[in-house]
Amino acid sequence: MIRTLAITHDSNIIQDAPLEELRNPVIKWYWVDFSTPTEEESRALRDFFQFHPLAIEDCFHFLQRPKLDYYEGYNFLVLHSLNPRTLSAEELDIFWSDQYMVTFHLEPSKEIDTIWERMLKTSTAKNQNIIHVLYQILDKVVDQYFPSVYQIEDSLIQLEAEETSSRGTDELFQIRRELVTLRRTVFPMRDLLYRILNSERIQLPKKNKAYFTDIYDHLLKLAESIESNRELTTDIRDSYISLNSNRMNNIMMTLTVITTIFMPLTFIAGIYGMNFEHMPELTWRYGYFIVLGIMAVIGLSMFFWFKAKGWFKNN
Repeated sequence: MIRTLAITHDSNIIQDAPLEELRNPVIKWYWVDFSTPTEEESRALRDFFQFHPLAIEDCFHFLQRPKLDYYEGYNFLVLHSLNPRTLSAEELDIFWSDQYMVTFHLEPSKEIDTIWERMLKTSTAKNQNIIHVLYQILDKVVDQYFPSVYQIEDSLIQLEAEETSSRGTDELFQIRRELVTLRRTVFPMRDLLYRILNSERIQLPKKNKAYFTDIYDHLLKLAESIESNRELTTDIRDSYISLNSNRMNNIMMTLTVITTIFMPLTFIAGIYGMNFEHMPELTWRYGYFIVLGIMAVIGLSMFFWFKAKGWFKNN
């Protein structure tokens, strides 16, 4: 689908005009949106706008890294919006110059739809320039990152408060994977905004530059939050490993104590279990009870000795 929106010199809005009419001198600037275009509609990038073949190729070879390219008479921008369900990046391509802005996306874009509807419903939209519309798109794209990051933070806080379990460990590694996915989107976008703000070939008006700086600040905040959350997952993982190791050590200590206590008892039982004929103790009337008493004394003595040494404090 191709839709158009044009602003005339007398601040009127023309919607859904054919591409050929967009070059009418009465039009101050226009916006063309290619939303999930067909192959025939996509040819307009080459036939009508005559964009560079490399830029057109980038529109169809998913997924390009967020970037800014300069061409004669226009600039080409690749953005990454975020799918809130899968956290996967979705490419949004923008061509813009002083006279027009062309957005291209192979998947439906809520960010573009929101700004498009805002342009039609807001009376001040007639006085906006292309740079301000570009800012609104960037701002909307970046704003969609925050809910996913905040949701991960809430999950981490809840996970940190819970006692470790196999379910918690699986959830922790799932969160780490999600943070890595977000990092691949947020960090390149941060670098892209830095390049836009410091580019000598893009002359941002002072009143507009402050808006782009605000987006850059948001991306810095997101990047710091992602890194701090990744460090938190590392700390929680190390705590899990340490706690599990401590539990294992306690179990091994208990088994060691039991084994140590039974070693002399097993030795005594082994001696009197030998089938020799001349063993004087076998003829004692109370020999069996005496040996049992000796074994009980040895076992209890070793138990209380180990307890005095503190072996049972953590068990």
